[in-house]
Amino acid sequence: MYQYTEFDKQFVKNRAAQYRDQLERNLAGKLSDDDFRPLRLQNGWYIQRYAPMLRIAVPYGEISSAQLRVLGQIAREYDQPTAEIFKDAQEKQDALGPVPLPGGGSVRSHLKVGYGHFTTRQNVQFNWIPLVKSADVMELLASVDMHGIQTSGNCIRNITSDERAGIAVDEIADPRPFCEIMRQWSTLHPEFAFLPRKFKIAVSGAVEDRAATFWHDVGLHVVKNEAGELGFRVLVGGGMGRTPVIATVIREFLPWAEILNFLEAVVRVYNRWGRRDNMYKARIKILVKAEGQRYIDEVEAEYKQIIEVDGAPHTITQAELDRVAASFVPPALQRRRAGPEAKVHEIVRAGAEADPEYDRWLQQNVAGHKNPQLRAVTLSFKRLGQAPGDATGVQLDEAAELADRFSAGEARVTHDQNLLLPWVHQDDLPELWHAARKAGLAKANIRLLTDMIACPGGDFCSLANARSLPIAEAITQRYQDLDELHDIGEVDLHISGCINSCGHHHSGHIGILGVDKDGKEWYQVTLGGSDGSALSGAPAPGKVVGPSFSAAEVPEVIEAVLDTYRQQRVAVDGKAETFIATLRRVGIEPFKAAANAARFAEKQVA
Repeated sequence: MYQYTEFDKQFVKNRAAQYRDQLERNLAGKLSDDDFRPLRLQNGWYIQRYAPMLRIAVPYGEISSAQLRVLGQIAREYDQPTAEIFKDAQEKQDALGPVPLPGGGSVRSHLKVGYGHFTTRQNVQFNWIPLVKSADVMELLASVDMHGIQTSGNCIRNITSDERAGIAVDEIADPRPFCEIMRQWSTLHPEFAFLPRKFKIAVSGAVEDRAATFWHDVGLHVVKNEAGELGFRVLVGGGMGRTPVIATVIREFLPWAEILNFLEAVVRVYNRWGRRDNMYKARIKILVKAEGQRYIDEVEAEYKQIIEVDGAPHTITQAELDRVAASFVPPALQRRRAGPEAKVHEIVRAGAEADPEYDRWLQQNVAGHKNPQLRAVTLSFKRLGQAPGDATGVQLDEAAELADRFSAGEARVTHDQNLLLPWVHQDDLPELWHAARKAGLAKANIRLLTDMIACPGGDFCSLANARSLPIAEAITQRYQDLDELHDIGEVDLHISGCINSCGHHHSGHIGILGVDKDGKEWYQVTLGGSDGSALSGAPAPGKVVGPSFSAAEVPEVIEAVLDTYRQQRVAVDGKAETFIATLRRVGIEPFKAAANAARFAEKQVA
């Protein structure tokens, strides 16, 4: 992991002290709420539906066990709504009505207390921290080199990457040193502090795109040219929201040393021409889509100016790359077992290998590693009764313990809202499985239906049109049988509570979008979306299957769609064809007909 320098540490601590001064002046009435608002947003503090929400940066997903423990402490000691706020929130949620579940009963409310939430952009959020305690939390975060800087606002946000960066079998080069250099370049960049709209960068260093780069304002692929030189393929103008757009490749190859100079040109042209009169048309995707080649030409002209006239001020030297890369050397892993410890290990190994659930876990949750003696293991934070991506204070502590015992004190926040342990010795897999299962983090559902992505939706977010979490719970409850889940196979299910698409519904094989119809919650279903991964194929937005469905109808619609898949799939090389492959082979119409028939059947029963 990157080790903060003394400058980094002092910078973060000074920022926390600055925020405390701003907060105290606001609470004392010396700084108005309007003047305080941009200051708190610059540190990751939003005001949501019921309470403040803090977004904490986890650059390119890397997080240490010490940082996880501090997040656990925040969950236990600070993420607590007042009794009055909690009662008001419950009453408002109850007024929206229950969401019927397959086995009877209902989800009364998904208001959570003492939880952190892993996001699709590898950040962590809290939903109930009182604003009066926010400065205490910022100082606590600073003690472990964490902060909320540029997790909000119209600036360059947290740089994201592949959770397997530095360890992937198919990796061309480790993207983390470049991500860290970009983080330092973009942090408090004076020219880009007030862009037309927020700006997100994702970097992939592998053959497979596990960072959804085509869906970002800028996506960077590490590549090598014919001469074997390292560089980047540059994509610009991707995004979801009201207008889903796949990014355009504007440079097939850019030498790695020039990436900051080129990014400076990309963002500068956007800052100059991006729309500021309409926030819904202010993202760079709108500019690139509208201007096309003209935008690309202006970027090239600006880049030429930066190189030839300005003297290429942001060129990365080999010495600087080496300095930063030194923080990403694989950790030394010592293997010592003798006497009673060895006997215990053999007992645990034998017990695991006799359990069929262990085999499923190896299949779904364990991935290959650049080091053949190691494995990458995903801890599942998708379970019944808990919102996707939520982690209690206890679970955060347990994850920290697992990271210390099995992964050199390091974990990664994944795009799919889980945690990955990147440095697990293959010989430790039985013990890790046993310990993770005891902690409730070993469910063998990674990449399966219940490993869904979901935003907090209307339970927390003031922008949401509908609740996401009761829908996620209803589907999770319906598909608890692991035999059935494994028979269905790998399916990306993504749920968003509004068109802003924080749940990435556009890129889901099955997408669910909350919409408002006459003040009531309804849900639109899309099929065939892709994030660009090997399983999903070329990135693409899903297609709407028909008019929106009520909350009660959604689980029936999902079941009908999946039943259609099982009826239509064929065997490929002795294995069942995947959901997305079947959908693309037979087309959307059979699935659309099944979805609408499920709506009719639900109404008939009612």
